[in-house]
Amino acid sequence: MTKVVAINASPRKKGNTSILLGHILEELENAGIDTEEVSLGGGEVRGCTACMRCRENQDGHCALDDDIVNTCIDKMVEADGIVLGSPVYFLDVTAGMKGLIDRAGFVAMVNNDLFRRKVGVAVTVMRRAGATTALNTMINFMVYSGMIVPGKPVIGLGREIGAVSGDDEGIGRARDAGKNMAWLLEALATPRGS
Repeated sequence: MTKVVAINASPRKKGNTSILLGHILEELENAGIDTEEVSLGGGEVRGCTACMRCRENQDGHCALDDDIVNTCIDKMVEADGIVLGSPVYFLDVTAGMKGLIDRAGFVAMVNNDLFRRKVGVAVTVMRRAGATTALNTMINFMVYSGMIVPGKPVIGLGREIGAVSGDDEGIGRARDAGKNMAWLLEALATPRGS
């Protein structure tokens, strides 16, 4: 069965980022795709230390094993599609998302491009500014990792928990992203000529 994992980098486990991720996952589930949301949940996600042990070990894991990153890497490797979601924190992704991107990206790159040809979607929630930078951070990770990114990244507006529920355009974009991701996953799974 086709599977998509969504990584929520908001410290608010059921906040605005989770709400938008939920709309994407609902559309994927409507298309018969198995989904899972993983929350970084405000726990500490360490940054890459450039120790290079992931390149030496060639085991698909980061040598730093005291946080959730290796669990996320395993789930990303097992999935056909990856959704990354982060609120904007000081004009970019959260520190947790950046730590995940740096470590998972390096592990994937030095272990035969573990995320190559997976479908990726980026989601961000902002109040005033920074959505473009946050999306670029996540989408650049996806493109550099060899992932396939369908158009229309998702931007939601909201600050207080639940405020994004009033952003009809953001919710519509999330639903469209889920539908586009489902379509692309199905197209990639369908043999040519059938």
